[in-house]
Amino acid sequence: MLRLNPEQLVFVTERHLATLTTLRADGSPHVTPVAFMWDAATGTALITTERGSAKAANARRRAPDGRAPRAALCQVAGGRWLTIEGTVDVVDDAEVVADAVARHARRYHPLEPDPARVVLRLTADRVLASDYMA
Repeated sequence: MLRLNPEQLVFVTERHLATLTTLRADGSPHVTPVAFMWDAATGTALITTERGSAKAANARRRAPDGRAPRAALCQVAGGRWLTIEGTVDVVDDAEVVADAVARHARRYHPLEPDPARVVLRLTADRVLASDYMA
């Protein structure tokens, strides 16, 4: 499991949006702004979205060679930036969704109930960051 260093941990708990890059069926990047929550205990980033969103569809699609889909999450604030790369999957388990919604409320704002909500779980295997956080 990948662990963030102390500077990186502080950065991912500040209230910033990020961009999530997933891959479309044709291999081109799909980039969208997202709110995310870092779970330090599991080394995963959690992103809530709707079941039918493009990013959820991209996260369900296996690579042509059968590998799990990959994604990159990039948070930028001024000259500070952090990119988390890894595999991504879609989770619709009610407990996982409820946990992500509670985390979202703490970091950003409460979400309205949505029966179509799922969680994209990005399991980090690589982190890139601005120099002072590297």
